[in-house]
Amino acid sequence: MAKMNFGGVEENVVTRSEFPLEKAREVLKNETIAVLGYGVQGPGQSLNLKDNGFNVIVGQRKGSKSWDKAVEDGWVPGETLFDIDEACEKGTIIEYLLSDAGQISVWPTVKKHLTAGKALYFSHGFGITYNDKTGIVPPADVDVILVAPKGSGTSLRRLFLQGKGINSSYAIYQDATGKAYERVIALGVGVGSGYLFETTFKREVYSDLTGERGTLMGAIQGIFAAQYQVLRENGHTPSEAFNETVEELSQSLMPLIAENGMDWMYANCSTTAQRGALDWWKKFRDATLPVFKDLYESVKTGNEAQISIDSNSKPDYREKLNAELKELHDSEIWRTGETVRALRPERSR
Repeated sequence: MAKMNFGGVEENVVTRSEFPLEKAREVLKNETIAVLGYGVQGPGQSLNLKDNGFNVIVGQRKGSKSWDKAVEDGWVPGETLFDIDEACEKGTIIEYLLSDAGQISVWPTVKKHLTAGKALYFSHGFGITYNDKTGIVPPADVDVILVAPKGSGTSLRRLFLQGKGINSSYAIYQDATGKAYERVIALGVGVGSGYLFETTFKREVYSDLTGERGTLMGAIQGIFAAQYQVLRENGHTPSEAFNETVEELSQSLMPLIAENGMDWMYANCSTTAQRGALDWWKKFRDATLPVFKDLYESVKTGNEAQISIDSNSKPDYREKLNAELKELHDSEIWRTGETVRALRPERSR
């Protein structure tokens, strides 16, 4: 572990140069990693671990679409693909990658297989941080660890196949064996992390829930919708409104930010764009800061967790979710987006 400076603040960071893949394989050479769930994170993490040479099995409910997807991805029933109960029994490290609601429902099955010395691994701090609501309280004689890739499982897998990595946070909630640190870092390297930065279960879930509801998904959709609406109300065509709201951001400016940062992106835009951005960014900050403060407080008090648990546990949850997603899909801005994306020229080969 090394100390690295981030904007004047030192943080604990582990890079792949100091903890290479060969070391990770050595640490986990006698472990069986049971990945439970084959939805958002499960495919990317399990396939990356397998391709990196670790002993991996998948646990999933038989007869489900996710079971079928696992079979399509090359997992073999009875050899590397099992129902959740059998996977938990076989695994010495249990990667608990079910949805938050799924973790609550399956917890009694998982808990009975958490014998002394095993490790329980999460990629989200929800179940542990809000254990008064979830009931997920691991026994004292197992390691409880976390690796949270800062991106979707799809991105994790795609970047891995490109020879790249996605940054991840790591945390140790319980070190029962004295090996929790080596285990968690080895797993972080194994799933394809670029570098690993230290956090806690609580900090991970607070930042994650805030980010999802904020700039990553909720806030950006709200800002897109507001700007698009103003442009359309002032006579701009759907194509023009979408290109100025979404397409230029995602296809031109975000890659520049990812490459060298916001300041560099500003410096590589026109002087007119620079002037306007510098004049207006603080107004947007000041307008949204109270909303972000309310959001963080709602996360911190457990209100967001309770809303999620209550809504996800209802029998008609999926039906209502699909209706809300359909409303988003059918909105003019995203129907326009489908057309715009279809018109992007293919790169020459």
